[in-house]
Order: sequence, then C-alpha cells, then structure tokens
Amino acid sequence: MIYQPPTGARDLFPLDVAQKQWIEDRIEAVFRSWGYHRIITSTVEHMDTLMAGGAIQQTEVIELQSRWGERLGLRPELTASIARAAVARTDTVTYPQRLCYSANVFRHRATGSDDGQQEYYQTGVELIGASGLLADAEVLLLAASCLQALGLEQWHLILGEADLTRSLLLPFPKSVRSQVRQAIATLDRVSLETLPLPSELRDRALQLMDLRGEPKAVLSAVSKLDLEPPQLLTVGALKALIELLEALNQPDGPSLILDLSLIQPFDYYTGTVFEIVSRSTREVIGQGGRYDHLLSLYHPQGKGYPGVGFVLNVEALQQVLLPSAQLPSETPPSDWLVVATTPQAAAAAFAYAQKIRQSASIVRVELSLEMTQSPAALRQLARTRRISRIAWIRDDGLPEIEAVG
Repeated sequence: MIYQPPTGARDLFPLDVAQKQWIEDRIEAVFRSWGYHRIITSTVEHMDTLMAGGAIQQTEVIELQSRWGERLGLRPELTASIARAAVARTDTVTYPQRLCYSANVFRHRATGSDDGQQEYYQTGVELIGASGLLADAEVLLLAASCLQALGLEQWHLILGEADLTRSLLLPFPKSVRSQVRQAIATLDRVSLETLPLPSELRDRALQLMDLRGEPKAVLSAVSKLDLEPPQLLTVGALKALIELLEALNQPDGPSLILDLSLIQPFDYYTGTVFEIVSRSTREVIGQGGRYDHLLSLYHPQGKGYPGVGFVLNVEALQQVLLPSAQLPSETPPSDWLVVATTPQAAAAAFAYAQKIRQSASIVRVELSLEMTQSPAALRQLARTRRISRIAWIRDDGLPEIEAVG
C-alpha cells in the first residue's frame, strides 16, 4: 500500500516552506511596522461560530466528529474566529485593536476545482473597533504596503461597497433576488437575461452588472440612479475614500477599479469590500472588507464593534512571484560541517558545534554522523550541500578549520 495525504491535502517540502516563509516574513514585518499584533485562534471551531452571520455555507465546512456530541468544523477562514475571540476581552483592551495572523484554513471545494485542494495558507489583518474613512484607508494602504514589500507591482485593486450593492438589489422580488445577486456576482449576463423579470428590472440588473470600471465614470453612472438619502451618503463616503487613495497612490502603483457588482461570498460584509487581482495571472491574491455587525453576534449582550480587514492568499502569491526569481530557489545551506576525527573526539565535536550555534543568532551547523567516511568523501559532501567550512575535531578537542573550495 502506498500512503498518500488525504484528498485535498498536500505536503510542503523544505523549498516550498522556504518560499512560503520568505513571503510571510516580509508581510509580517509590514504588519508589525503598522502596529499590528499576531493572534492565534483555534483550528477547530463550533459550527455555530462558523455559520454566524452567514459567514460561510455549511457545505464548505469540513466537519468533525466530537466524542461530546458537539458540532465542530475546521476553520474555513479567520475573520469569524478572530471576531469570536476578540469579544471575550472587550472590557480589557483599548480600541482600535490591530490584529494579524498567518495560518492554514480548510474548505470543501466543488469537485474538479483547484485540483480538489482543501487546505490553504493565509496571512491577514483585522482592524477592530474603528470605522469610517481613515480605517478603511489604513487597511487598503496596508495591503498595498505588503505587496510592495514583496516587490509585486502588477496588480489591480477592485473596490466595491456591500451595503450599497445590497440596497440596489432591493427592488427585485425576493423569489429571484438571490439568483440576480449570484448572476451579478459571477458576471453571468446570460442568466440575467433568462430570469423571469419585467423588462425594467432586467434592464436594472444589467445596469448593475455594468457598474464596473474607472471610478469617476462608475460614480457618475451611479449618481444618475434614483437613490435614497442613505445611498447618497454611502456614495459620498465611497467617493471620499477613492479620492484619498488616488491622492496617495504612486504613478506606478496599482490601478483602481470601482466595481459595484463585486459581491463577496461571505454575507457578513457591510461596507467597503475589495479584491486584489494579479495582472499577470488574473488570479485573486487577496480580498477583504468591512463587517460592522459580526462581533455583536458573539457578544453575550449583543454589543457591536466595527471591523475591517483583509487576507492575502500565500499560495497565490507564491505562484505570482515564481517567475520574478525573487523567491528562494534552493533551501539555505548549512554554514559548518563539524567532524569528529576519531570516536574519542565525539563529545568534543558536539560541544564545538554547540559553541558555534551560540556564537551568532542565525548559523546552521551540521555534525557528521558517519565515522567511517574518508576526508575526501566528507569534503565532497560539503561541496554538494554547499557547506562553506569544515571543523575537524581532534582527540584533544581542538579544531582544525578548513574552507571548502
């Protein structure tokens, strides 16, 4: 029998890990520089936690059996878990809370998609307890800083507004509203044209689908709709956010696309939503948005706290960055090979290897474990493994240092 990982899972070998770590280290350094602190939440959650607020469809959750009869599932994303954890300490912290994470998530996918992959690696932030223009701008600019730290320049920021889009769908009958929403979200013009809608509603649905493109043009088109006062306020706030982002954007920065047909799969979003799309692969490498009601679902008294955040998809970033030759192409070599020249020198060899490890913050030291290898074979081993120095340890414990050419 050949043992393989379960369907949808995969192993990461040292080079994969080195590339993943390269990405995460640079992103986490940016998180720290913006004042974000890492949080680690449980991999396993109660199903009620995961399903609260329409966070995700139950069919996408990988459920687990519990000996205590609890309904449990592997986390399919981190926002719900962090919201659940954050409300447990609302009385002991000041706001806003700036939280970040790097973690794996698990999600069922439709058969045939992503080669059946069910485990993913994500890194992201949640800004809890802050609302308004500056909070939304901080999260968007932080995402841009992370991609800049990776040397990634060719990407689009696609910006939407969940509440505005949701309100624009209210004129549609409840019986078909979800179908209209799904068709708009997937840009499925054929489905819209075949739904049982009056001509004026079909035209409105097609018009909503086309609210995508250069921000000024989209805002101009929206202003021509018959909007209620709350919608007008939302459009004004969206316009102010876009103006701030454009004022701060560099000439070679990302292109900004306003897309009011953008509908995220999670129902808890209440305001600004966005996707980050690679220009080269057309793949979504990140997404996020505002969720001002989610925390109240977990608070014992239903007390609400605004929140906004984003996630970057590490595997998608890895694929985008591979052609740039920035990622490590090899695992880091060891710096030293320590060799006991005789069995009596073994203790001294271990001691000398430990002395080297303690002499610097990052140094890789290997001990030769084969006592019968010839010096020539050990030198060849060092060259093959790209080890730069050999320490030959004699019986008296003294080393003889050799640079490997």
